[in-house]
Amino acid sequence: MLKQLLNFLIHLRLHYQFFILSGGYLLAALFVEDVNWTQFWLQFLNVHVLLFGGATAYNSWWDKDEGPIGGLKSPPKMTRWMWPVSMGMQYVGLAWALSVDWNYAIIYAISMLFFWLYSTPLARWKGKPILGLIAIGVSTGTNSFLLGFLAAGGYPITFFEDIIALGVALILLSLYPVSQVFQIQEDANRGDETFAGRFGLRGVKWLFTILFPMGSGILGWALMLQDGLIGFVFIGLNIAVFIGLLFFVWNLKGNQKEYRVVMNIKLSASFFFVLFILASLVYKKLI
Repeated sequence: MLKQLLNFLIHLRLHYQFFILSGGYLLAALFVEDVNWTQFWLQFLNVHVLLFGGATAYNSWWDKDEGPIGGLKSPPKMTRWMWPVSMGMQYVGLAWALSVDWNYAIIYAISMLFFWLYSTPLARWKGKPILGLIAIGVSTGTNSFLLGFLAAGGYPITFFEDIIALGVALILLSLYPVSQVFQIQEDANRGDETFAGRFGLRGVKWLFTILFPMGSGILGWALMLQDGLIGFVFIGLNIAVFIGLLFFVWNLKGNQKEYRVVMNIKLSASFFFVLFILASLVYKKLI
């Protein structure tokens, strides 16, 4: 049983949630004048452990992957009890979300819905290239920022916040299908046609080339309006990151030997984005 519990914890992929998917949520605090820090950090755990972690384990239950997936090179086998527990985690998180307000809980529930549509055999948007992008873009992209904004005490959500949330989603989606390249055959064996499966490595490369600068441009513009120095530094750093990632992505061959390098690059890029946001939050608090 201890080994099963460890396997379940591995399937939550908490390192992935904290260092890759947390950027949008953390970014939101830069756009709130008077941040409710206690609520913000408590809901950070709710979103990234109960919602994202639970949804990731739920997806792993249906996928039953044996080869490399995002954040795990050799996913351990899952046991039957992990399916209801992964769902239960999300519902506990939804109940907790109600303590913030109804708007927050509704956005939380929408993420749950899109996670369900992404994974369940009843809909299986993961196996449909464009619907899969939409599910991930909403559940972990736009909604990540909006949840962070409301948890920090921001209200109401205006068109400005909606545009920023779109920018977060575009950056997230630009790198999302890269890990799919290493599981095309396994996905196909399940009957899933992912974005990488439909459009191949070339399509993945072009998706990054188009979406990353679009998302970066939106966030750079928004940050410039909020704080000129933070926005200026962000734009400068992102140009350098884009050039480096572009060179790396366009030199990918798609063989299994590249998996570890790809995941390290994704993790490093996202981690430094998170560090930049945290440093910006400290700077904002000091001035």
